[in-house]
Amino acid sequence: MAACVRRVRQHDEDAARAFMDRLYPLVLKLVRSHLPRRTSEEDLVQTVFMKIFVNIGQYQGIVPLEHWVSRIAVNTCLNALKAEKSRPELRWSELSDEAQHAVESLSAEEPGTRATEGLAARELLHQLMARLSPPDRLVVTLLHLEEKSVAEIQKLTGWSMATVKVRAFRARKKLQRFLGQLEGKI
Repeated sequence: MAACVRRVRQHDEDAARAFMDRLYPLVLKLVRSHLPRRTSEEDLVQTVFMKIFVNIGQYQGIVPLEHWVSRIAVNTCLNALKAEKSRPELRWSELSDEAQHAVESLSAEEPGTRATEGLAARELLHQLMARLSPPDRLVVTLLHLEEKSVAEIQKLTGWSMATVKVRAFRARKKLQRFLGQLEGKI
């Protein structure tokens, strides 16, 4: 593999193809395990390989090549996750047609067919809940979807009653804000 790396450094396209063929499964596995929600895995794999080829001159051969490539892949994924986290948003295009109709129905307050609205509302709720932090998602699920009491949630989580109430209140406000963003009211 050291000879292949030398040839890649010399801009040998055949060596670059062989290099990619050998490392593609490893990079793909790492990207899939750290993939941000709205990022295409192929786009991220290409980004990783671009970084590898740009920085191939820095590879000194002290550690195995796979370790060096893994570090670049994981760091690229973590940077993409951080970027997504700093600007969390649910895009209109990510919703199915039924979910888009449900949001439009909510904002226009027009009645629709119950079965279609139920499925669309469930999908919309799932996507909105996915944007909450795990503790917020847990409290909303237990309190509103599983209809547990605050006391039951306190026993299950070990949180104080005040913590359960405050977390539920804040989580509901976040869900309202997320829905408002979709409706274009904010």
